[in-house]
Amino acid sequence: MEKVEGDVKQGAANLTGDGKLQSDGKADKVEARIRNAVGGIKDALTGKDKAGR
Repeated sequence: MEKVEGDVKQGAANLTGDGKLQSDGKADKVEARIRNAVGGIKDALTGKDKAGR
């Protein structure tokens, strides 16, 4: 969800020229990538695959 928010914020910032909004959008996208990576590590450690088994 954060990635979508980041994309929307960056798009709006590009249209309006708002640097702070663009930075916020980038931060949201980075946060989403980090959460995804941490989730993958957790799944690997607990033996879960992508289907949740």
